[in-house]
Amino acid sequence: MGDVGEAASLLRDGFCGEHFDVLVPCLASRTGTPKDAWAIDHQAHVLALAAAKNAGVTQVVLLSAICVQKPLLAFQQAKLAFEKTLIESGLTYSIVRATAFFKSLSGQFERVKAGKPFLVFGDGTLTACKPISDDDLGDYLAGCIDDSLRHNRVLPIGGPGEAITPREQGERLFALLGKPPRFKQVPVALLDTIIAVLGPLGRVLPPLAEKAALARIGRYYAT
Repeated sequence: MGDVGEAASLLRDGFCGEHFDVLVPCLASRTGTPKDAWAIDHQAHVLALAAAKNAGVTQVVLLSAICVQKPLLAFQQAKLAFEKTLIESGLTYSIVRATAFFKSLSGQFERVKAGKPFLVFGDGTLTACKPISDDDLGDYLAGCIDDSLRHNRVLPIGGPGEAITPREQGERLFALLGKPPRFKQVPVALLDTIIAVLGPLGRVLPPLAEKAALARIGRYYAT
């Protein structure tokens, strides 16, 4: 198994000395915190691009994220930095900025099934999006290879239908399970408090800085 953070490993264990035509990187940092983001969302992609060129790749279909349109967080800035590198690489590119998957919904499936309430920030109507399924996203990424209309373009995409709020997602989940809707509202102010307390402390204790960064990420998606 290769290490995406090491150029030699990518060449040896990833590309294995073989020739390839297209690179479709779908890497993303696990936490989104600054250290993790710049290591994966940026540097690992830069290394993969260099290794791909060495393997003869002439086209890259990059899975990015639609949230880079409002880049307030480290992982969004890291993704944008690599997008710029890719655009300037001279290779044919398609940058797919996809909306969220249904992870915010499926991640609560077991708790709702067990009779627990669906968690929402605020009243659950602060945000709305058009989640896309894994299969639909995969089909779109694959289609970028041969569709010249998608070449050398930044492509924001979402799922079908109208944008839906977290509360509407929860209502649909309860309906599928045949249960009456129950919600637990988490105040956004709670995240503000965590950020306000851990932010300054993080300058002294690095682990607290990472927790503050996670709270900022949570607040971004909550609002």
